[in-house]
Amino acid sequence: MDKSVISTKKAPAAIGPYSQAVRLGNLIFTSGQIPADPVSGEIVPGGVGPQVQQTLKNLEEVLIAAGASLNSVLKTTLFIKNMEDFAIINEIYANFFGDQHPARSCLEVARLPKDVLVEVEAVAYIP
Repeated sequence: MDKSVISTKKAPAAIGPYSQAVRLGNLIFTSGQIPADPVSGEIVPGGVGPQVQQTLKNLEEVLIAAGASLNSVLKTTLFIKNMEDFAIINEIYANFFGDQHPARSCLEVARLPKDVLVEVEAVAYIP
């Protein structure tokens, strides 16, 4: 099986030596997405709500570029700055994934790239 790199301008460019996602067979492994505007590269303002929205939108664009979608996500890992934001994050997350809830881990971390409040990575498949 060949490994291929996935890239889209509809999500923020990688800010280091990594790819937005990698495909192996029908599996997609995304790098952590953060709430950066894909055009300006700036972190969206307004706190955790808008940051979660943009992060999941960026994740969705990477999955679309790979030929997948949020419905084909098997597992996500959420890295959050403050567990006190869990309820807000859950509400927005549920709206993005609807009834197709993937497996998930959620960790509170000390610091994230560019001091964002949330980062999300996923494993998905191409149907």
